[in-house]
Amino acid sequence: MGNHLQKFQADGFLVLEGFNSVEACNDLMQRAEELANGFDYDGHPSVFQTSEQTRTSDDYFLDSGDKISYFFEKDAFDPSGNLKKDLFHSLNKIGHALHDLDPVFNAFSRSPQMKQLVADLELEKNLLIQSMMIFKHAKIGGVVDIHQDSTFLYTEPESCIGFWFALEDATQANGCLWAMPGGHQTPLRSWFKRKQGGGTEMVQLNPEPYSMEGMIPLEVKKGSCVVLHGLLPHYSLPNTSGKSRPAYAIHTINPNANYPDTNWLQRDLNGVRSF
Repeated sequence: MGNHLQKFQADGFLVLEGFNSVEACNDLMQRAEELANGFDYDGHPSVFQTSEQTRTSDDYFLDSGDKISYFFEKDAFDPSGNLKKDLFHSLNKIGHALHDLDPVFNAFSRSPQMKQLVADLELEKNLLIQSMMIFKHAKIGGVVDIHQDSTFLYTEPESCIGFWFALEDATQANGCLWAMPGGHQTPLRSWFKRKQGGGTEMVQLNPEPYSMEGMIPLEVKKGSCVVLHGLLPHYSLPNTSGKSRPAYAIHTINPNANYPDTNWLQRDLNGVRSF
């Protein structure tokens, strides 16, 4: 619908309630738990955080673009290196090619309503390059610092668009998204990329600081879809509540844009499909 495109272009995000059925959300969460419980934890966790200072840059992270990989919460381990909780409730996320490698996640990512939505937004040719199952478990789900998705999926020209799906109700209490209407009209601040010689670095592109003024909570019901422009600053606070806030996110890029080989996430783009 034209009004979807208009609202998205104006705000930099679009909230669609009732986009997925409760059953589809439950099936995805069940599949995620099955995958997590089948993960052969070998005692060498790759801890994931979005703050640049503590982000892991090990091979496991950098090689996860075309795989199903598992990342722990930073507070999942005690000082001795043992998990404080069971494996499933210690995970931050699973990524980054669920949408291509798992049939349940593929069907959710390329559903009839998704095909219609990307057509409405004139994004039907975009390549589905990344997916993440984000657990945000009760009491342990960590903060996601304010960021722009194009920092992590940089293209020339900028083209990243994200789709975020609430698998349970997302509220201020359990760590919903926050964003500023129109915030996508600000410049890209940084580029998270592979560093020459190994590891990663955060390259500053623009000194303009993020403004927290005008940020609003995107409280949504289970089954909702939130579309996010790649330049839109957004974040979520820790989940200190007793209720989990699982979400699934996919990110797309324009097939005609240049995707540098220094981006942290690398895939054979010839094998990356659209919707």
